[in-house]
Amino acid sequence: MSAGDDLQRLAARAGIDRDFVSMTGDRVKVSDDAVRAVLGAMGIAAATDADVATSLAIVSPMKDAALEAPPGVSCHVPGWLDHGRCWGVTCQVYSLRSARNWGIGDFEDLGLMAETSAAAGADFLGVNPLHALFMAAPDRCSPFFPSSRQFLNPLYIAVDKVSGAEALGDALDIPEEIRGGDLIDYAAVGPIKRKALGFLFRLFQDRASEAEAAAFAGFVAERGRSLYLHALFEALSEEMVERGQGATWHNWPDVYRDPGTEAVRSFASNHADSVTFHSWLQWLADGQLAGAQARALAAGMRIGLYLDLAVGVAPDGSDTWADPDLVVPGARIGAPPDYFNAAGQDWGLAPLSPSGLAGHDFKPYRQALDTVLRHAGALRIDHAMGLYRLYWIARDFTAADGVYVHYPFQAMLRTLAEVSRHRRTIVIGEDLGVVPTGFREAMRAAEMQSYRVLFFEKREDFFIPPEEYPREAMACLTIHDLHTLAGWWRGRDLEVLDAAGVLQAHNLDQLFEQRGHERRRLLGLLADKGLLPEAMRAVMHDDAEAPVELPSEVAVALHRLVARTPCRLVTVAAEDVTGMVEQVNVPGTTVEHPNWQRKLPVTVEDIAGLPLFGAITAAMRAERPAIG
Repeated sequence: MSAGDDLQRLAARAGIDRDFVSMTGDRVKVSDDAVRAVLGAMGIAAATDADVATSLAIVSPMKDAALEAPPGVSCHVPGWLDHGRCWGVTCQVYSLRSARNWGIGDFEDLGLMAETSAAAGADFLGVNPLHALFMAAPDRCSPFFPSSRQFLNPLYIAVDKVSGAEALGDALDIPEEIRGGDLIDYAAVGPIKRKALGFLFRLFQDRASEAEAAAFAGFVAERGRSLYLHALFEALSEEMVERGQGATWHNWPDVYRDPGTEAVRSFASNHADSVTFHSWLQWLADGQLAGAQARALAAGMRIGLYLDLAVGVAPDGSDTWADPDLVVPGARIGAPPDYFNAAGQDWGLAPLSPSGLAGHDFKPYRQALDTVLRHAGALRIDHAMGLYRLYWIARDFTAADGVYVHYPFQAMLRTLAEVSRHRRTIVIGEDLGVVPTGFREAMRAAEMQSYRVLFFEKREDFFIPPEEYPREAMACLTIHDLHTLAGWWRGRDLEVLDAAGVLQAHNLDQLFEQRGHERRRLLGLLADKGLLPEAMRAVMHDDAEAPVELPSEVAVALHRLVARTPCRLVTVAAEDVTGMVEQVNVPGTTVEHPNWQRKLPVTVEDIAGLPLFGAITAAMRAERPAIG
């Protein structure tokens, strides 16, 4: 047997695919060098043929990797949704604009948005991941690049709703340039909120009632060591920024890179108040999020908040500092090259270690799930294929040279289903991109709802008619990583992608011609279903130019189209009911586009009065009345 065969066998035992099918249908062969590098990142010697031979003698095949749902394993689906349908609204919490927030959307805005959506007939309100980011580095603002998936982002705390906030006096009056700007100034908002919350914590220490003190103590006891380590990390992070060492542990002196060192223990003892403060922030955030969910249900929503679990964590954040064995430090996760990203995508996230998960009996994964589901009626699993495999990029390699690494699918699915049923929470798996054959069948067997985006649902040159969508799914027009509906109509996304340099070789004029053709195809589908506004008939036949601005009648008709699918769930994006053109995030960009910073154009208090909001939500109520 050749050395190449040995490397193939070792890769298979470690759960590494030697080739894969791309989005274009082409089979991509992975280089030997990339495989050896990923094996090395796993701690499996493979640099030489002799290393491979030695490793083959000691490495056991991965367990529970079969792509099928174990018998009896299923996620929660409420009885009324077995044969019923509903709809909801999605928004980015940070983007919520209000007359009272501190320049960034908060949990009070979330509660009001839930009540507004419920009054319009929605059964749920979906949001971006609310995971803890980096309090000491507020400019690290991507909700999909968390420090910890087990805790919440304190910047979402509504400061004016914290006990004792009236004592802040004039400090409650935030400068209008911060509250009123179209983009969130995280570098300004973060320190302002941190200072105010520090003041309120000192008030809490001095004036807390017995009930408040007991509730906080109970929360600390319940969340245990995980909370303590996260709060300790945050306290150290702030201290290290003060010392000029940076907010993340990869930049700290060696003696602070391990929570078990004497230096860290000494710091914790000398800065006990700071550690308690960060625990208190988590208590506040948890309580305010619980309040938002209670308001959603009290307003009539049958599901309430629909929260999001990011696919991974930052390599230099709280979770990896507290438990470095949980991740593989020598690799990042991302996605292979596709039409929109010729070089592939490097998300920079640390991949969870398959062996580390099994060695911890999946406890960290279970805790992350349970944290998100504490105050939710539904959960979105970002990049749900991560239950089965993730695209790893070894250190010193590019995203074009990544490899797919498998995970113990059955054990992870069993853990997810157990938490879902315990919390009585619906699970939606974001199954977009390169989906392994059989994955969606396994999702269906486990009662995990699929994800269907109108602009991706095509057969050759035609959009798939709504009746062909699966029932076990959530349908929508677009998502946070794509154009808004108004942006798609006018081709703004093409301009942004072109300017950012993430498209493959292309001719922009030709892309605009293709977009015009795509518009006509979509208008044709509306015509087939009796939904085409008469004024658009000439545009559909290419007898007239499409208006630059998206006609509201077309926006309403497209929402009706998606609402008519048999899918259990349908979402309406806040960006689309407010007519936003610019998109939330452009994958593959950092400084080229203001990702995760854009605010909605109107306040939460005023959104219900928008004619477009009223027209779209009225159409959703008509197409999906709350029955059963």
